[in-house]
Amino acid sequence: MAESILIIEDEEKIARVLQLELEFEGYQVGVAHTGTDGLIKYREGQWDIVLLDVMLPGLNGLEVLKRIRATEDHTAVIMLTAKDDVADKVRGLDLGANDYMTKPFEIDELFARIRTILRFSKKENIVEADEYLHMYSGLSLHEKTREIYRDGQLIELTPREFELLLFLLENTNQVMTREQILNSVWGFDYYGDTNVVDVYIRYVRQKIDQGQNKTLIQTIRGVGYVLREQ
Repeated sequence: MAESILIIEDEEKIARVLQLELEFEGYQVGVAHTGTDGLIKYREGQWDIVLLDVMLPGLNGLEVLKRIRATEDHTAVIMLTAKDDVADKVRGLDLGANDYMTKPFEIDELFARIRTILRFSKKENIVEADEYLHMYSGLSLHEKTREIYRDGQLIELTPREFELLLFLLENTNQVMTREQILNSVWGFDYYGDTNVVDVYIRYVRQKIDQGQNKTLIQTIRGVGYVLREQ
C-alpha cells in the first residue's frame, strides 16, 4: 500500500506542483489550502506525513501543528516556510515538527527527507521511533539502530563521533561549552586536553557536511559549539 502524504499549503500553484510530483513518485496525496480545512482532512484520514506550511490564512501552521500534537498523534510533520526565521523554526521543532524546509527548496531534497522519515517509521512502531529518533534540518540519527542519514545519505561515524553528534542533537540551538561536551561524551573522569573536542568536531563536520552547502555545527568563538542552521 502506498504511503499517504497530506499537503496543507495556501499557495495553490505550489500545492499543485507538490501533489503532482509526489503522485508521480507513487504516494497517495491529499491537499488542503487553509489550516482549518487541513485539520478536517487530517482527522478524516490516516497519513504517514504532513507537509505543513507555516503562513496559512486564519489558523496558521504552528497552530495546526499544536492541535495535531495535542491529540498525542505522532504522525511525521515537515514544516514549509518562506521565512528563514530561526525563531519560527525553533518554535515549530519545540511543538513537535520532525523537520523544516525553507522555500524555495529542491524537490529532490524534499523527497530525500520524506524517504528518511518513512525508512525509520517502517523499522519500528511509531512510539518507539519517536522516542529514539532525532531529526534536524535533514539530519536523522536513531539511537537504537545507530544509523545516521543526511538528506537520505547514510553517514558512517565512529562510536565516539556518534555520541558527540547525539549530544549536540539533544541540545539543538543551544551553545555547548567544550567542558559540557567533554563531560557528557568523554565522562567526568577524563583528564586529557579539552582540544580533543575540537578534533572530534572537525571529524564529525567532515562526515556530515560532505557534499552539502550548509554546515550544521557552528563554532562560537571562545565558548564552544552549537548545532543549528547558518
